Amino acid sequence: QVQLVESGGGSVQAGGSLRLSCVHSGYIRSTACMGWFRQAPGKEREAVARIYHGGTAPYYTNSVKDRFTISTENAKNAIYLQMNSLKPEDTAIYYCAADFSGRTCTGTMWPPTSYNNWGQGTQVTVSS
Repeated sequence: QVQLVESGGGSVQAGGSLRLSCVHSGYIRSTACMGWFRQAPGKEREAVARIYHGGTAPYYTNSVKDRFTISTENAKNAIYLQMNSLKPEDTAIYYCAADFSGRTCTGTMWPPTSYNNWGQGTQVTVSS
């Protein structure tokens, strides 16, 4: 059973940076798709970024392009989300998710229901 655990959230001022980590237990093959999602109060959960567990084909939603970077470090069973130039609208709970089929790393962003396995989330708050 794979478990995902996020960390690295916190409170920052606009323009600041945070790096989120998602560490998993158990084996995940390189062709699985790993995604970062976020959910703000009163809003639906939305996809932010995704990448193959092997570290290829990063993809971002338009609102975070050129500010966020997703990466993997297989030796540490970790997936990262480096967030720079943070804005108040980035405030949300951020979740890590895994799609073991890998299909969600193709085409445009897939909905949260396409992912099999989720972490508990980490809160990010950006103040103006």
